[in-house]
Amino acid sequence: MSHESDDIDEAVAGELRLMDPRVRTSREAARRLLDPEFVEVGASGRRWTLEEMLAALPEMSGGSTDAPRYEPSAMAGVVLAPGLVHLTYETAIGGRRARRSSLWRKRSEATGWQMYYHQATPVPPEAE
Repeated sequence: MSHESDDIDEAVAGELRLMDPRVRTSREAARRLLDPEFVEVGASGRRWTLEEMLAALPEMSGGSTDAPRYEPSAMAGVVLAPGLVHLTYETAIGGRRARRSSLWRKRSEATGWQMYYHQATPVPPEAE
């Protein structure tokens, strides 16, 4: 395996951990996966900072083990530069679909791979 595919695999693993209800409800576990400069533009169009996301994540969709969970598909990644991976994929949850894009960066071995930016775009039914 190449180093680039290892980096993509690490970013994918982080992305999947962020969909795990146990991570979504643990501020500390989520903080380890989110970059200190994290920003998200959600499917609603709202812009989220790291602290806003950490506070809201337990109450958001996919945050409970007995509720619908995110179902990712077509996940693909590309290394944009050393320590920077771009992932794209789709999710479905509760009948709603979204196309997603994430940037993961690794600033040090100690912090590992962290999500730097995430954007979700809703997919309306007529876009099938």
